[in-house]
Amino acid sequence: MPYQKNEDLPESVKTHLPQHAQDIYREAFNHAQEEYKDSDKRQDSNDSVEEISHRVAWSAVKKKYVKDADGGWRAKE
Repeated sequence: MPYQKNEDLPESVKTHLPQHAQDIYREAFNHAQEEYKDSDKRQDSNDSVEEISHRVAWSAVKKKYVKDADGGWRAKE
């Protein structure tokens, strides 16, 4: 299910990521939902589109943000 706004994101995302990182997560998740809805496009067709979309979204966040030692997220320099 695509997320229309950041308030719709899972609690684990909303409570840990800064606003811009949430934007990245939401956009990547929604794009992956569309891209991988057809199981033929998934490398492992046993994975659900939901699982893949969350992995893609976290990967997109990690390209721009890094997790601090205290567990918070900050933009990469």
